[in-house]
Amino acid sequence: MYNKVDKNIITQLEKIVGLRNVVVDPEKMADYSHDEFSLDEIAHNPDVVVKPVSTKEIAEICRLANTKKIPVTPRAGATGLCGGCVPAFGGIVVSVERMNRIIEIDMKNQMAEVEAGVNLRDFYAAVEEAGLFFPPHPGDESAMFGGLVATNAGGARAVKYGVIRNYIRGLEVVLPSGNVICPGGKLMKSSSGYNLLNLFIGSEGTLGIVSHIIIQLMPPPAVLRSLIIPYENLHDAIETVPLMIKRKILPLAVEFVPREVIVITENMLNKKWPCSQGNTHLLVILDAAGAEEMDRLSETVAEVCFEKGAIDVFVADDPKKQELVLDIRSKMYESIKEYNIETLDIVVPRGEIANHVEKIIEVQDKFGLWLPTYGHAADGNVHTHIMSARLEDGKIIPLPEDDWKEKLNQVRDELYRDCKDRGGMISGEHGIGIVKKDYLPYVIDKEEILLMKGIKHVFDPNNIMNPGKIFD
Repeated sequence: MYNKVDKNIITQLEKIVGLRNVVVDPEKMADYSHDEFSLDEIAHNPDVVVKPVSTKEIAEICRLANTKKIPVTPRAGATGLCGGCVPAFGGIVVSVERMNRIIEIDMKNQMAEVEAGVNLRDFYAAVEEAGLFFPPHPGDESAMFGGLVATNAGGARAVKYGVIRNYIRGLEVVLPSGNVICPGGKLMKSSSGYNLLNLFIGSEGTLGIVSHIIIQLMPPPAVLRSLIIPYENLHDAIETVPLMIKRKILPLAVEFVPREVIVITENMLNKKWPCSQGNTHLLVILDAAGAEEMDRLSETVAEVCFEKGAIDVFVADDPKKQELVLDIRSKMYESIKEYNIETLDIVVPRGEIANHVEKIIEVQDKFGLWLPTYGHAADGNVHTHIMSARLEDGKIIPLPEDDWKEKLNQVRDELYRDCKDRGGMISGEHGIGIVKKDYLPYVIDKEEILLMKGIKHVFDPNNIMNPGKIFD
């Protein structure tokens, strides 16, 4: 189906990006064979890795690859969890790691322009220094904007401020042909033809390579406060959220976390979460224009929580306490990562979260695998970790590979079917990649998938751009 990269192709790539920016050493290319998905079975080495520094260089690479029918895999920070940047058919990996300039922070329009290799950590720092605010917080701050756009990344703040899509105003995109288009711009709205801008956001690099991004910024919130609310059971915790919104409280973020994962993370960090009561905790983060408004919001949230059976309400209202809470929350995945096989990214209607989590507990008991689950209670995004271990009296007990491996597909299948039955989707913010594509027909009908394939063919008739992702 595809041609191999030969010496002549490598020579041409070296002319485009320079000898130092072409990698052919198999050991070095191994770093570009995978993302953060844990199983090696999806890893695949490219034939060559190239590191362009400009849109022009990306365009020349794509033009060469399209002419020679060689697959191209775009790669940003590789923090994904479903094989989205794995070069499934070898070929050329185009890494945007050198394209890491914050080109402009435009104070008049409250917008920024960045290259695709800019990571979140550097971007947050630059935006904060400029006195502005970028609301989305997808999690791993080493993630790069090329990948954030490709997956339409979300994060805990999506309930109030939306996902990456809500902040992208313009893109520069290299098409598989090597042609360059620039949909959007420094505009707040447009009704000028089909919205190609939104088509690229979430397309997982299958339609083109994003090289530049124009991003909407906002004024920062004046006051932030974190509340920790323990409950004896999950249902009470989850049912608090719609009542909170009914009372006209829209938090910056609402997360539910099981006490068992909090304890494991506390032990890893040698730090203490503000509360040790209950079995399920809500982490509610509020923002407000001033102290008086914040106190009013906090009191209303506390009233709602107590109505729904909260044990207590703990307030983290100074920077040190907030930093402690957010540090422990951000390290939860790291604390269980050693035994994590796969992280599911199911999204269901808000009112179905508790029922879906009950199904997860049922599946956990049925198969004897630990399935720690936490997520975004206000937007229905549930992250279940399928573990190569079980939990006994708070201790992680590793399982033999033969034990968990034969159960993996059955666990995944049962949870995705439950997702479908509840009107959900199999990915809320991570994308489909390789790992989830067999399950896409569970939640999207055949006609829609055929339309997606038709769009792919229009943009990429030779199917060179990130082939094997989302669908075959």
